[in-house]
Amino acid sequence: MFDFDEIIDNRGTHSDKWDEMEARYGISPEDGLAMWVADMEFRPPSAVNEALAAAVAHGVHGYFGDERDYKAAITGWMARRHGWEVDPAAIATTHGIVAGLAICLRAFTEPGDGVILFTPVYHAFARIIGANRREVVESPLVLRDGRYGMDLDALAGALKGHERMVVLCSPHNPGGRVWDRDELRALADFCRDHDLLLVADEIHHDLIHPGNRHTPMPLAAPDCLDRLVMLTATTKAFNIAGTVTGNVIIPDAALRARFGAAHRATGTSPNRFGMLMATAAYATGDAWIDALCAYLAGNAEVFGAGLDAIPGVRMMPMQGTYLSWVDFSGTGMAAAEFTGRVERGARIAASHGPAFGTGGAGHLRFNIAMPRPRIREAVSRLQAAFADLQ
Repeated sequence: MFDFDEIIDNRGTHSDKWDEMEARYGISPEDGLAMWVADMEFRPPSAVNEALAAAVAHGVHGYFGDERDYKAAITGWMARRHGWEVDPAAIATTHGIVAGLAICLRAFTEPGDGVILFTPVYHAFARIIGANRREVVESPLVLRDGRYGMDLDALAGALKGHERMVVLCSPHNPGGRVWDRDELRALADFCRDHDLLLVADEIHHDLIHPGNRHTPMPLAAPDCLDRLVMLTATTKAFNIAGTVTGNVIIPDAALRARFGAAHRATGTSPNRFGMLMATAAYATGDAWIDALCAYLAGNAEVFGAGLDAIPGVRMMPMQGTYLSWVDFSGTGMAAAEFTGRVERGARIAASHGPAFGTGGAGHLRFNIAMPRPRIREAVSRLQAAFADLQ
């Protein structure tokens, strides 16, 4: 029904992932594989491109107004896909999720305040926290049965009293972990007990591999809505990150008013094309997402099995997302050596683990959202680059 095996040439299209790869990694797009930036190599559902084509055909591209269809698409999606009833009045639109987080920092914290991250985690969090002159407070994740878990007891013992906010990545990037309801409930209780605002980035919450289930934070902790901010978007799930359109959903009216004041101070208004494409994605994308998630799980199986053949290399089991977290520490190699084998030997660009904070050393993050023939090619290249270990 959907051809995720189609090879689409994104070179020379102003693709960050492909057209910046040589400058960043020294890997030419002519013979390299781009597995770093978190967007996919697939076309979105046809309705998304049709919505954009209709806008182009109309030919007048003024400011976007009347958000009723847009918000109805969001609330409909959240209700039928996640069992989460969202008040349309709770939804604000920002220029992406990182921008939404930046507005949260300005609305709810002051310079010098501590913002807690469970590391290793999406590198843009620390960057935007630092850029806003807040302090990153790392709470290292711990391995439990090969997957990451939060150590809230250790975090409680490390608090200094200046912490004001927790940012949770759910599902987790880069670990591919789908947090269970009890873990989310425990974190919400922790935030209540220590008077912390909880910002839940759920941008990957539609990318759940079969056999796993994501729980939106408002459903895990319905009594903590007075300290909860939700970040969601169509951009990762439907491969429309270039629209830079995200949702900040705030159930509590008092928090919503504070956020709204900070948001208005940015002077921004919605991206017209992003709103149209997001509306089409949420209104029509159910079958496409179901097929995509099954395909991504298949990619994870192929990629993981291929890496298992390389001694000392281990991929963390994936429950969601399309971002594979691979541990090279078992090879005994220094980072320069295993990274060099991946980049110069296999000609693959992957994200460097230390960028994700404490716990990232010894790792690379690979984006596996590409046609399966390219996944098999990546496996072949990596096995050849580490052939002397086999």
